[in-house]
Amino acid sequence: MSRIQQRVAEAKAAGKKLLVAYIVNGDPQPEVTLPTMHEMVAKGVDVIELGVPFSDPMAEGPVIQKGHERALVHHTSLKGTLELVKQFRQTNDKTPIVLMGYANPVERFGYQAFATAAADVGVDGLLTVDLPPEEVVILKDALDAVGLDNIFLLAPTTTVARAQKIAEHASGFLYYVSLKGVTGAGHLDVEDVKSKLAAFGQLTDLPVCVGFGIKDPTTAKAVAQLADGVVVGSVLVEKMGSLEGQPAAAIATAVGEIIGGMRAAIDSL
Repeated sequence: MSRIQQRVAEAKAAGKKLLVAYIVNGDPQPEVTLPTMHEMVAKGVDVIELGVPFSDPMAEGPVIQKGHERALVHHTSLKGTLELVKQFRQTNDKTPIVLMGYANPVERFGYQAFATAAADVGVDGLLTVDLPPEEVVILKDALDAVGLDNIFLLAPTTTVARAQKIAEHASGFLYYVSLKGVTGAGHLDVEDVKSKLAAFGQLTDLPVCVGFGIKDPTTAKAVAQLADGVVVGSVLVEKMGSLEGQPAAAIATAVGEIIGGMRAAIDSL
């Protein structure tokens, strides 16, 4: 059983919802990421989504785009991200880590080489934002061979037929994008999320986690009532950017406070 499967099973047995949190490796300074990851876990994060900085993060709004830019100033790379995961695993062998990013760095690395290197350091899954199911077979085979989960996005515009096709290629969990737009955009329509999740939930046994538009404990709780888990990202990246230049411990603490509030709200259901 993979770490993601184990965490999903634990949450289900405890009657809890998953809390998934996204930050960008190397943002706002390289020394910030590792202590922030540990602080997020301490405050109740179930799965860490670690963003791999990329020069053209097309699905991201201004907040996370700036996070990528800040990280790239420090030359943060995919190889560097793998090294960071290795460091994290020295003291935490339980928390699942999903790398989230774009196909170009992985393709340049080489699918098989990437999968092997990622598994060796303790990565549990990969979400490539711009790689559709029609083009994922070779990468999926490489990930399957080393036991890494292949995470996919579903959108409000995704048809049931296409969602079925996506679910056939996915493992670990599915990430439902709650808004038509980029990360951090728009107003969350809970009723629309509810209707979409009802349709998608009939297609797969995989848990469905909802992200985009989760800004505070109130929205986190509202979404947790409908989904198997909540994904939070932009509000964390925004906070980290606002503290650029501050000590790593201070930034980690600030992120942990946000996470703690959301965890408490979700667990109050």
